[in-house]
Amino acid sequence: MKRFWLLFSQSVTVLLAAYFVVGTLKPGWLGQRASSSGTLAVLEVPAPGPGVVPPGSFRQAAQKSSLAVVSINTSKNARQGPHGNDPWFKFFFGEQNNEPQVGLGSGVIVSADGYILTNNHVVESADEIEVILNDSRRARAKVIGTDPESDLAVLKISLDRLPVIVLGNASNLQVGDQVLAIGNPFGVGQTVTSGIVSALGRNQLGINTFENFIQTDAAINPGNSGGALVDTNGNLQGINTAIYSRSGGSMGIGFAIPVSTAKMVLEGIVKDGQVTRGWIGVEPNELTPELAQTFGVCAQQGVIITGVLQNGPAAKGGMKPGDVVTGVAGKGVLNVPELLTAVAALKPGTAAAFDIERPTGKTSLQIAPGVRPKPRQPAQ
Repeated sequence: MKRFWLLFSQSVTVLLAAYFVVGTLKPGWLGQRASSSGTLAVLEVPAPGPGVVPPGSFRQAAQKSSLAVVSINTSKNARQGPHGNDPWFKFFFGEQNNEPQVGLGSGVIVSADGYILTNNHVVESADEIEVILNDSRRARAKVIGTDPESDLAVLKISLDRLPVIVLGNASNLQVGDQVLAIGNPFGVGQTVTSGIVSALGRNQLGINTFENFIQTDAAINPGNSGGALVDTNGNLQGINTAIYSRSGGSMGIGFAIPVSTAKMVLEGIVKDGQVTRGWIGVEPNELTPELAQTFGVCAQQGVIITGVLQNGPAAKGGMKPGDVVTGVAGKGVLNVPELLTAVAALKPGTAAAFDIERPTGKTSLQIAPGVRPKPRQPAQ
């Protein structure tokens, strides 16, 4: 037994010595490479060749869509006040700042003809608009039309060989899907950030009249407004428009206008020069226990109508104050933004069914909406 253990130990010693010698002089035999110092080195994984996309990379989606995302520079001439040339006014109040105001934003090329979607607040009241393409080409842009109620605007540039983004299908988007936000934050240049869809159908935020936002945690900062929110295939899913922030920078809560809304606004402005929406002439309110008690209704959900415009479409269709609207054209409504959106989608002049609850019971009214009046422009 003693001789056996002695033989075993000697064999192990010889094998270890042989391994050390081979590993030092012929590391290739052991799947290793010697470093320049002659010591052992771990075998390196070869880098992927050109054109090979690493697993989990969004490279292809970013390359496909970023070409059609542009930067937008705006300038607004200084507005001289009524006393701008009054020497006594200058004596008491000094020279007023007459420097032009400049702004930054982003946009998305949606047509080979040069149509660009962006936010209304990016180009609002701008006297000059310059578009800078991803390939560094520059062009003056013309405002074709704006829609303040959705905060969208359509621009047009005259350049050839324009890249065009592919419009996606927002109805296929689900919470948890990965998305990319592309734009020009703070004017540093085109930037791509990634995140997921955090929520769908966000409304009652007080940002726009018509709200149906995609919420995402992809970083969106000032300058990203009007840029693209795309899926992992590089298809447009939304127009980035706002963030929730206490610091002015991204806090992981950003909002984008769905591509379905953007497409509707684009088609309306290009075809008719404006967006045509339905309107019935009512004053809607959220259904609260206090209002339900005031009007004597027993409905548990819906939108209560507290005012009806005389001779308006709703009045002509038989709607009365105290009616609770629970559905429009077969689709349920739970709050005021949903009712506004549902009515706006109706074709003016074509009657649609409104599901109503009254103290006397449920009924259905056929109401032909009119054309929604344009919002009043704020005084300059």
